[in-house]
Amino acid sequence: MYSKSQLALKWFKYFAFASNGKGHGVHSPFVYELVREVFNDENDYYAYKLIETVRKNLLLDNRDLNVHDLGAGSKQKGGSKKPIREIARNAVSDQKFGRLLFRLANYYRARHMIEMGSSLGISTAYLASADAGSKVITMEGSPAIAEIAKETFQKLKLNNISQVTGDFEDNLSTQIDLNPPSDLVFIDGNHRKKHVLKYFGKFLNKISSSSLIIIHDIHWSREMEEAWVIIQNHPSVKMSIDIFSAGLVFFRNEFQVKQQFVIRF
Repeated sequence: MYSKSQLALKWFKYFAFASNGKGHGVHSPFVYELVREVFNDENDYYAYKLIETVRKNLLLDNRDLNVHDLGAGSKQKGGSKKPIREIARNAVSDQKFGRLLFRLANYYRARHMIEMGSSLGISTAYLASADAGSKVITMEGSPAIAEIAKETFQKLKLNNISQVTGDFEDNLSTQIDLNPPSDLVFIDGNHRKKHVLKYFGKFLNKISSSSLIIIHDIHWSREMEEAWVIIQNHPSVKMSIDIFSAGLVFFRNEFQVKQQFVIRF
């Protein structure tokens, strides 16, 4: 994992190099529309306040969890006993990114989604709230954390979420095989290069041209940056967008030439 100073330097380089966050100078109608309609959508959607109220409560929750498995390379380090408030502070997608997940799921009308790394359920809630008729399969390695995520879903009355608890290696292939091709995949459960590439490869066996894969924390470490470059250059990937906090990968057949973008977000 990069240090805070290293991440700050990388962020400034990204900001200086990235295309304007308003869509100007982006020579792709698809990306221009994505930036204008999704990245810069300032609507205050109904789910935002509800989810953030749950987050605030988690940030005040003093209960300790016996966390035995957060995945190799997890952002949540240290001993096995962690207070919920600490996990909420350090290992949960922030409000800005959570709202982006909601808007992406909403804009692309994602009906079937898989998330790798539920954490306390905030990112899952954003995905599931975009459409009550959708289905979200969320995977979490730690049973204790999965239980808190379950509480999150119950508080928000989200009934379109299916939880899978346990080792990703044991469960991912089964979930991919048993379900329709995913419209949206969110990979955020392991921050090791070989694992991210393995998960990405498994999804490639069952996706459609309209599928979107989102990989979180692509600049979190050297390993994650190396994995991101390999994914960008994969022959199946037609377009990739680096927003620093995550990478978006598209496979659409209408893209005749591979394109790579860095967009301010």
